[in-house]
Amino acid sequence: MIRSYCRLLLACALFAEAFAFDVSPAAAQTAADPLQISWEVRNRFRLFREERDFQLHVESARERSILASEQALELQSDGRGWARNMVNRLCIDLAGRVSEPCTRDNVKESYLTPIDHAITVRLTGAVPVGAVCTWSFDDGDGPEQSTFDCAEPVNLRVRYGRQTVATVDIAAGAEAPQRVSTEILVRDILIAGLGDSIASGEGNPDRPVALADEGFCFRYYLGSAAAQYYRPSRAGYKGGRACEAPDSLAVWQKQSALWLNAACHRSLYSYQTRAALALAVRYPHIAVTYLPLACTGATIADGLFGSQRARECPPSRSGGTCQGTVNGQLAELREALAAAQRRQPTRKLDLLLLSVGANDIYFSGLVADVIVDTATERALFRRSGVIATVDEARSALARDLPQSFSKLREALKPLVGDLSRVIYTSYANPALSNGAPCPGGRAGFDIHPSFNAAPQRLSSVTAFVQSEFLPQLKALALCQSGILCRDPNGDRMTFVDAHQAAFGDHGFCARGQGDPEFDRECFSAKGESFDNDIVTAANQPMLCGRSAGDYRAYLPRARWIRDANDSYFAAMTYPQGLPASMQPADIHDATWGVLSAVYGGAVHPSAEGHAAMADAVLPAAAAVLQLDAAVPEVTAEPATPLPLQQR
Repeated sequence: MIRSYCRLLLACALFAEAFAFDVSPAAAQTAADPLQISWEVRNRFRLFREERDFQLHVESARERSILASEQALELQSDGRGWARNMVNRLCIDLAGRVSEPCTRDNVKESYLTPIDHAITVRLTGAVPVGAVCTWSFDDGDGPEQSTFDCAEPVNLRVRYGRQTVATVDIAAGAEAPQRVSTEILVRDILIAGLGDSIASGEGNPDRPVALADEGFCFRYYLGSAAAQYYRPSRAGYKGGRACEAPDSLAVWQKQSALWLNAACHRSLYSYQTRAALALAVRYPHIAVTYLPLACTGATIADGLFGSQRARECPPSRSGGTCQGTVNGQLAELREALAAAQRRQPTRKLDLLLLSVGANDIYFSGLVADVIVDTATERALFRRSGVIATVDEARSALARDLPQSFSKLREALKPLVGDLSRVIYTSYANPALSNGAPCPGGRAGFDIHPSFNAAPQRLSSVTAFVQSEFLPQLKALALCQSGILCRDPNGDRMTFVDAHQAAFGDHGFCARGQGDPEFDRECFSAKGESFDNDIVTAANQPMLCGRSAGDYRAYLPRARWIRDANDSYFAAMTYPQGLPASMQPADIHDATWGVLSAVYGGAVHPSAEGHAAMADAVLPAAAAVLQLDAAVPEVTAEPATPLPLQQR
């Protein structure tokens, strides 16, 4: 009896096992890959007019950091940069004006106050072959329905601020119909970027200047006719290249580098733009409306609160004259928000990206103190206030910057409410390599005969930045270390400095075997890159014999900080952001020779450096915006047929 009972149990078990084996693949597939509705906002970085530009970044970012994506795009563009044409396809023009409305993918939209968003909806999972889907989208005004093959995506526009319920009935032959539904609600995030040259992207023109094979003459200070030198000229420039044959600035400027905004040297490569773009790439259910306002040269007083001098004024098609000044960033932001709230009262600023303070403690003067080495230039620049000392910077850091920062904090509160929505991104020390200070010398700075990164002065500035300036910025942003805040809990900004450690291996002196071939062949490690003979240099200024036009601003390099050679070869900026007393007399002027080598972004992060900074900002921004919160669940159930109303 017991033996018979055991046989019966064994037979039942074997039968159950066989039955499970027969049906489990389909059951497992259904369980592991259930039907669900997925959706995403199309072209969700709203600065871009065309979806192809956004998709370039989506594809490049797959399973990559922002830095790795930037490096891949640099190689893909052969070092010419991904932004070189994209900069002309934006909802903000090159003068900084917002296009209202902006035509994006052939649809006119309000840039600051969108009323709807384009989305793509798909049925995903184990979709039966040949199944037919009846879709319904209801935003409260009654469902709109349509029928497609289930393999087809559905493109539509959903109203901003309203939840849309998406429902799909799936019919697949003799199988029982299924219904899947989900809720669609686009979150449009308004982000503004404020600050100085680090925030604007200085050093990284969207379309770099094109250089010629021939040389262009510059004079020395207080020199005779023989006190001249030649450096690469601009490609396409047909005017006088010899110092004795001056030409007009207007002719020279026709071959300038192209910027998102030339007056402020704003660039699409800036960490602020890259971080805002990365949010849109990573989170498919949001749209990002981005307002870049940062300006190179800005201080808190002159730049954020008040107006400042324009960096440069390229000729316009209309032939209008250059105003020479840029409005204060806070006033520009208030005006934009007021205009948006007149049309959409609930519109608010969700996030503010900020880097400022370096110019308040005369950082560019510290750079000049390090690299300007000859006695004549040092005396002239010291007298005109271009050069600053560490003692002067230390005094401003202790006295002026805390007061200015306190005023800025109070001015930002009405704009963002909670100051944790201000992400203050600190600077990186630009003069480190392998974790140690750069040794100094002329390498990377021999673009001008008077330049030499003096080791002692460089060491002093590097130590000041690392041990005094950067810690004080952190204390200011977080109300720490004796910094008095009216409300220590509510006045703290979100502080980002995670990128600083990585920059310790990538300062301006870093060199590597993976650097571009032109750099390795033509930028001498001894600081002997250019021909000093003015006769031969007039036709070929590079000692390596290669065309300066072979330089590529956007290729991966060991250094993430532009040196003076990079600055000249990428941007070669005419120094219009100077007091009238310092304006060059002509385009061969000695002042122009010095400042053309640094006003394009010397000792500023490269596109790789900005991408590394954006990688540090991204998780902080996502946390502040709570973008990793759970999304609504998809529900699946047997279908009740919907009445069809084809559209």
